[in-house]
Amino acid sequence: MAMNVVYEGPGDLPETIPVFPLAGALLLPRGQMPLNIFEPRYVEMIDAALRGPRLIGMIQPEADQDSRTTVPRLYRVGCVGRLVQFAETGDGRYLISLAGIARFAIEEELPATTAFRQCRITAEPFANDFKPRLGEEEVDREAVLNALSRFAEARGLKIDWEDVTKAPNEALVNALSMMAPFGLREKQALLEAASLKSRAETLVAITEMELAKTDPGSQSTLQ
Repeated sequence: MAMNVVYEGPGDLPETIPVFPLAGALLLPRGQMPLNIFEPRYVEMIDAALRGPRLIGMIQPEADQDSRTTVPRLYRVGCVGRLVQFAETGDGRYLISLAGIARFAIEEELPATTAFRQCRITAEPFANDFKPRLGEEEVDREAVLNALSRFAEARGLKIDWEDVTKAPNEALVNALSMMAPFGLREKQALLEAASLKSRAETLVAITEMELAKTDPGSQSTLQ
């Protein structure tokens, strides 16, 4: 898909966007999220996005609510992504990729006029998201890598350490946050972290807690 669009601040985003509630799906600024779209309402959402600025708000439904609820409550904070790759399949599905731009807070969910949900949003509280690699020097990279190494060993995960060691701190922390197999609350905590440093610390803390569940005798690396 052509047309490289640069978003430099909250004012560059529209006031209203379609939102895609998806439990466990975490998109962060400058992260990449592949999605397989098959539900008719979300196929309609992609069609609408392609006719406009190609923006979609990824957001999680709140934890601890009845799974049978047809219109689940949403967390207030999500992340705007731009549709940067798009392919149709022969069975009515779309294979897409979103590039994270910035987090947003829902100001109001609009009355339903489409099959998909739409919200009025603001990105003003997250103006720093538009500044690539902000705060990288404050990240305790060693703590993040140590937690990743121990978690991978405990879960039997294979890690491409060559790529990991080459990644800048922002890409490292955000990619690990997006990929980590954590629950809704943990994913939301990573999303809402106030800074990259805070997200890295939250990532390490959550990883330590997950390790403690499988090995209660493990020693925390947190100071």
